[in-house]
Amino acid sequence: MPENRNTPFHIGNVRIPGRVIFAPMAGVSDLPFRLLCREQGAALVCMEMISAKAITYRNARTADLMVTDPAEAPVSLQLFGCEPEIMQRACQMIEDRNFDILDINMGCPVHKVVANGEGSALMKDPALIEKMVRAAAAGTSRPVTVKIRRGFEEGSENAVECALAAQQGGASAVAVHGRTRAQMYSGRADWTCIARVKEALDIPVIGNGDIVDGPSALHMMEETGCDAVMIARAARGNPWIFREVSAYLTDRTAPERPARRHIVQMLLRHARMLCACKGEKIGIREMRAHAAWYITGFPSAARVRSMIVRVNTLAELEQLLKKEYPYA
Repeated sequence: MPENRNTPFHIGNVRIPGRVIFAPMAGVSDLPFRLLCREQGAALVCMEMISAKAITYRNARTADLMVTDPAEAPVSLQLFGCEPEIMQRACQMIEDRNFDILDINMGCPVHKVVANGEGSALMKDPALIEKMVRAAAAGTSRPVTVKIRRGFEEGSENAVECALAAQQGGASAVAVHGRTRAQMYSGRADWTCIARVKEALDIPVIGNGDIVDGPSALHMMEETGCDAVMIARAARGNPWIFREVSAYLTDRTAPERPARRHIVQMLLRHARMLCACKGEKIGIREMRAHAAWYITGFPSAARVRSMIVRVNTLAELEQLLKKEYPYA
């Protein structure tokens, strides 16, 4: 029998029931989709990143982003910021929220975040990383984790130094994306930096970058020694990837891919959940991108996508899909 690589492990005092984790993604990892990914086998799901400063300002939109459901546990709440005092205050203010792990984003490459010294900009200053983690740990009873990249740019690949700073500050795990900030999401992820971080740290290391199926997940674990894998873009329109990767890591089996009718059924279920959660106007607007991802590889997908971007109600979406894919 092949070795089971999908066994439970712990992040701090939180038991994670498997080794396949759904990454935080702005505009993607909201409550409805987290529930679907958890249902399909994600062992840990992560919220969209939330501004620590916005929490201290008691922003209403921010409060909506922090809503969780008991069915998705364990769930990680991710904050971003660059001021230790504000990070600690934000952690204290959300202590009564229902989540299991507190993560600090140190990997976001988006310009407006980096320009404020947040996200991956923190990798320029490992000493500040240690202060940020220490401040967060002082403000919460939950395990604190961080998500970093290979480095800020080519020639300054300091993932090991930043990960060690996070561990020194009290982090319970570190996730490493094998690309620099300058790469954004282009090119290939460099997994060797994940291996170097794993070798240097005493806490769990989660590998991220170019995981698209079971074999690639197993390959990363074998090549880097990482404790778990984190899936991001490959999950868009594809919550089944967690079921598939979990099965492959467990016994090297590969469940059948869902038939097109099952994909359409999941798409519509996702749409209904989004509308129930956020109201039909916002829900359908946000569902347009998800729907486009779901129908990747379908007949006439490009043409149908051009119509999906114009739907404004759940009924319109249902009618469009029924017309274009009646077999579903």
